[in-house]
Amino acid sequence: MADKSLIGRALGTTTSAVEKGRLRFFAKAIGETDPVYTDEEAARAAGYPALPVPPTFLLCLESEGRDPQAIVEDIMGFDLGRILHAEQEFSYHHMAFAGDVLTFDTRIADVYEKKGGALQFVVQQTRITNQDGVHIADLRSSLVQR
Repeated sequence: MADKSLIGRALGTTTSAVEKGRLRFFAKAIGETDPVYTDEEAARAAGYPALPVPPTFLLCLESEGRDPQAIVEDIMGFDLGRILHAEQEFSYHHMAFAGDVLTFDTRIADVYEKKGGALQFVVQQTRITNQDGVHIADLRSSLVQR
């Protein structure tokens, strides 16, 4: 069972390289048809230095280098069979591109209950920066255990 003492706890910092092949695959998987996400010439013609990162791709990279099951079970104290991904929020500050190396710094931002403790929530916040220290985005996600 998660408790408020977890608020502020660091869940680790990971780094992930943005590879253009993975960007193309992701664009295809989500049905993206804009060629700036798959064609380097189209991206440059649109004023980008390389293929841009599609908005939700950051979530794919965020969990790399971590053991999500260990975080959920060992740190949060949640039972995997009783949790749901309750919410996801993205706040963008700058674009990321193929070739960038992104750093993901994740912490527990909040812990709270609803329905008299029948529902327990843990909110994670991740700050993303690139290889130059530029703040790219913030991700905020909530897990709920019933």
